[in-house]
Amino acid sequence: MKKVIVVGGGPAGMFAALAAAEAGNAVTLIEKNEKLGKKLFITGKGRCNITNAGDMDDLFDHVVTNRRFLYSAFYACDNLRVIDFFERHGVKTKTERGNRVFPESDHSSDVIAALKRALNEAGVKIRLLTRAESILSEMGFCTGIRLEGGERMYADAVILASGGVSYPKTGATGDGYLFARQAGHTIKDPEPSLVPFTVKEGYVTAMQGLSLKNVRVTVTDGKKTLFEDFGEMLFTHFGVSGPLCLSASSRVGGLLKKQPLFMWIDLKPALTKEQLDRRLLRDFEANINKQLKNAVQGLLPQKLQPVFIDLSGIPADKKVNAITREERAGLLALLKAFPLTLTGLRGFDEAIITRGGVSVKEVNPSTMESKLLSGLYFAGEVLDLDATTGGYNLQIAWSTGWLAGSSV
Repeated sequence: MKKVIVVGGGPAGMFAALAAAEAGNAVTLIEKNEKLGKKLFITGKGRCNITNAGDMDDLFDHVVTNRRFLYSAFYACDNLRVIDFFERHGVKTKTERGNRVFPESDHSSDVIAALKRALNEAGVKIRLLTRAESILSEMGFCTGIRLEGGERMYADAVILASGGVSYPKTGATGDGYLFARQAGHTIKDPEPSLVPFTVKEGYVTAMQGLSLKNVRVTVTDGKKTLFEDFGEMLFTHFGVSGPLCLSASSRVGGLLKKQPLFMWIDLKPALTKEQLDRRLLRDFEANINKQLKNAVQGLLPQKLQPVFIDLSGIPADKKVNAITREERAGLLALLKAFPLTLTGLRGFDEAIITRGGVSVKEVNPSTMESKLLSGLYFAGEVLDLDATTGGYNLQIAWSTGWLAGSSV
């Protein structure tokens, strides 16, 4: 029986502790917060998107950074195993649009409670309000950790699952990067990911709070398409957010350091240009004596209408029967490609995850063990791994945590 210390009581740390305990080890899980799963509690707007029910190809396709590194981890603990784990521990699940898996109750607290029960059943010792300060090592082996205050905890293996730096109010301060550097590891500079965009155009403030569902978003650099997807987005006082935009940020966010990017919103993606043109003609015929501002009420959400008309260049009080074919073509083009200029990303306070972290080149993908210091393992967001929205990042946490814990 080995003594194992897991640093970090998030999803990766809890799964690592469970896997290590089930393998017959004496496991201590330390967490600097007053409770486990503090960040997990707020994921999915408090509903907790546990994983994604897509097939294995789908899981890999949605990993943005270092997907090949995750081959062993995903197969050691795939999404079906995660779902089965929670079902067995009393959390009934449901699958929603985009194969997103949630607890049936829509309460992240149920997910955390199930993990706590499992940890207790497995005999994991949990120490809350306990902060690691450094890694202990001797002759190329990790021998434990030093706690804040000077206490030394010795172990045969240490698993670092201390997260990144996103949502610092949950205690995410990047401690794991410091520990990894102590062991000689390279840290790729952390950046916010799955984070809202700032936008150049001032008219977004007039649409603050407007949620658009079933739209198609395309992001380009002016020449080539960088991102394209269908779903839901939200206008804010500073720009755009929502699932579509968060996923786009994980794909294109790094490019915004060099130049602005262009977002085009297809407001009517279910209709071809020809079908939409016929729809416009029918609407105009039905409102032939009305002003344009009154004729678009059935076509667009209220907050979007004045902005849309202003961008069209057509006077809002112009009668529909006076609108020219060229003006109608402009309206059609605007419906299929509503323009925004992306200028940057919001900060770590609003980022769901952290991009960057411990270089995976220095970690064994088959075990999650450091290649530089024997007995030191990594799991979760502390690693340079990230994915789009939809439960994929939590799956990375479960998978890497389980592989690290079972490999000790």
